Amino acid sequence: APDQPSAPPAIASQSGGCGVAGGRMTDTRRRVKVYTLNEDRQWDDRGTGHVSSCYVERLKGMSLLVRAESDGSLLLESKINPNTAYQKQQDTLIVWSEAENYDLALSFQEKAGCDEIWEKICQVQGKDPSVDITQDLVDESEEERFDDMSSPGLELPSCELSRLEEIAELVASSLPSPLRREKLALALENEGYIKKLLEIFHVCEDLENIEGLHHLYEIIKGIFLLNRTALFEVMFSEECIMDVIGCLEYDPSLSQSRKHREFLTKTAKFKEVIPISDPELKQKIHQTYRVQYIQDMVLPTPSVFEENMLSTLHSFIFFNKVEIVGMLQEDEKFLTDLFAQLTDEATDEEKRQELVNFLKEFCAFSQTLQPQNRDAFFKTLSNMGILPALEVILGMDDAQVRSAATDIFSYLVEYNPSMVREFVMQEAQQNDDDILLINLIIEHMICDTDPELGGAVLLMGLLRTLVDPENMLATANKTEKTEFLGFFYKHCMHVLTAPLLANTTEDKPSKDDFQTAQLLALILELLTFCVEHHTYHIKNYIINKDILRRVLVLMASKHAFLALCALRFKRKIIGLKDEFYNRYIMKSFLFEPVVKAFLNNGSRYNLMNSAIIEMFEFIRVEDIKSLTAHVIENYWKALEDVDYVQTFKGLKLRFEQQRERQDNPKLDSMRSILRNHRYRRDARTLEDEEEMWFNTDEDDMEDGEAVVPPSDKAKNDEDIMDPISKFMERKKLKESEEKEVLLKTNLSGRQSPSFKLSFSSGTKSNLTSQSTASNLPGSPGSPGSPGSPGSPGSVSKSTSQMAAITTK
Repeated sequence: APDQPSAPPAIASQSGGCGVAGGRMTDTRRRVKVYTLNEDRQWDDRGTGHVSSCYVERLKGMSLLVRAESDGSLLLESKINPNTAYQKQQDTLIVWSEAENYDLALSFQEKAGCDEIWEKICQVQGKDPSVDITQDLVDESEEERFDDMSSPGLELPSCELSRLEEIAELVASSLPSPLRREKLALALENEGYIKKLLEIFHVCEDLENIEGLHHLYEIIKGIFLLNRTALFEVMFSEECIMDVIGCLEYDPSLSQSRKHREFLTKTAKFKEVIPISDPELKQKIHQTYRVQYIQDMVLPTPSVFEENMLSTLHSFIFFNKVEIVGMLQEDEKFLTDLFAQLTDEATDEEKRQELVNFLKEFCAFSQTLQPQNRDAFFKTLSNMGILPALEVILGMDDAQVRSAATDIFSYLVEYNPSMVREFVMQEAQQNDDDILLINLIIEHMICDTDPELGGAVLLMGLLRTLVDPENMLATANKTEKTEFLGFFYKHCMHVLTAPLLANTTEDKPSKDDFQTAQLLALILELLTFCVEHHTYHIKNYIINKDILRRVLVLMASKHAFLALCALRFKRKIIGLKDEFYNRYIMKSFLFEPVVKAFLNNGSRYNLMNSAIIEMFEFIRVEDIKSLTAHVIENYWKALEDVDYVQTFKGLKLRFEQQRERQDNPKLDSMRSILRNHRYRRDARTLEDEEEMWFNTDEDDMEDGEAVVPPSDKAKNDEDIMDPISKFMERKKLKESEEKEVLLKTNLSGRQSPSFKLSFSSGTKSNLTSQSTASNLPGSPGSPGSPGSPGSPGSVSKSTSQMAAITTK
């Protein structure tokens, strides 16, 4: 903390808020944390700053302002409302409800600062600063208020067995009124009343006075609902807490009393895995466990109206946990012993399991810390060697110990993935790949024995976080992304892909049981993520290791989800429109497994059918020329009968347009001329022409190509009419031929493919040679010949395409 100056800096009042004279505030007395209570009744940290109180013109009143110590931004601006109930807890906390279901807390670094602000609040509300709570009078009627003002305090009945019913009625009647609750709480505090009630509890138990015990239950439950820290500190003290739990065993609504004390004393055992020398810390741990037990198990589930009445109990537990973590963190001997025993080979298995479970719970408690304290907590664990310790533990045989170690690892990855990455890169310089921390994590994922692979799913999520470039740092000296991904692909990727490669050596998966399929689906999910977020690393790996071919073997799996994972992997690659990938796909004929799966699926209208068609549709819409040509030249015979979608006919049209450009270079100049003259016929034709225009690459236009404006139409008409008349003749011939083809197609309807492909592994299929032969220049039906159906200029009713000449 910064040094405290001799005098607090001056607070200057401004029309829009409060400012700090003299620049950055360094007064630790006013240093606070702002908390808000979330829907789960947990405190959320909103930041650290310095608090001040001054008149704010906009809010028309004295207000509390907290400005962030980092950048001076406003963390909190809250008017001190005369009717709002403020509560001071544990000397350094001020808690209040800003609105219904919106609780706020200021946690002060020093008691003096808390006292100063509390005096300001009490001054505005006209209260004595010696009170710990100010109360809202809005719900009181005028008559009640007059009665309360006329009586200085609440007089409790004498604490006797015969008057328990009277006391219970008094407590119940005081709860609806904030002022009566305040007076009741003060009376209970001042007279040491709780301890007297607990003495009567022992008498009732000895006498087996069930009626008296039922009254005590109602009284103690009512005292909880007073929501008063001072009363909790009495009730949760070492001498009182078990008796308080005893009172809560006798719920009148239950036919038989609960055995909470028996559970806490006989069943629940405190395991001191490392001796704790500080008695205060030990007492705090016991107290927190018991209070948490009261909240979770003993007290009845609060109604909607009682929910806010237990906010102080939530706060009590929350700040206790913060204190426990802080005290353990400061005890260097304790942490040193903990990690020494964790990694010592002589430590027996049961002891090690207890140590790991303690460390797991320790990390879980740390989630309650403020961000800067959490930073310090994980830095302490890192300096103590938590990552090398986890590496040792993960290499052990005990499944429970490994599971707890995995949970601890997940806390570390979620908190600071860069710290984990830095560690694994450093250890790679000293250790073999087999014992690297990340490889151990991958092996545990692969060897998960859970039939549903619950652990594997968690570990895959952690790996995904570690290889995600979005959370990697870039500095002037080094780029974490480059360094870590280079390390990962060199030392770890082969471990991750080992199950995939081992299972895809043949034409179909060698093991196709459900658990193996689930594991391979997880691996494919991570590889798909890598394709999307990593660049040359994954590209080199896929091409050099022929990964895509092996993945597509899984298209033959009997598990549809796995086949779809394989297809999704390929779709992600094609979606990149990277020619390196495209050449690899074409060279290895990697559409074969997809076409086979499509044909084997037959006429079933399912996800596999739709996903495969969508892939080919993407190629058509994006006009990926190399893949279009490859698909049509090698697989057209297998796909030409598919007429329930126009995708494959559209691909054929794209292919023929490309061939038309290559074979008829004279049409180049006509493209731009006709594009400007635009012979329109109807709205549909306009859309088709625009689609062809947008799908034509600008690269196809020759440099210096003349675009003739409409005003020059007359003098150019004669020059262009000759090629147009020739084109129209070809068009008519094609139309007549295509009408015959369409008639046959429409009669046949949607049919299953009439044949399946038989592919040889090393060469193109028979289909390929037939397709190539039928498409030789000059042969009937070739893309360049005037009579080929679907070539530019032809009208296809099945594709609804009628486009102007915009192709070479």
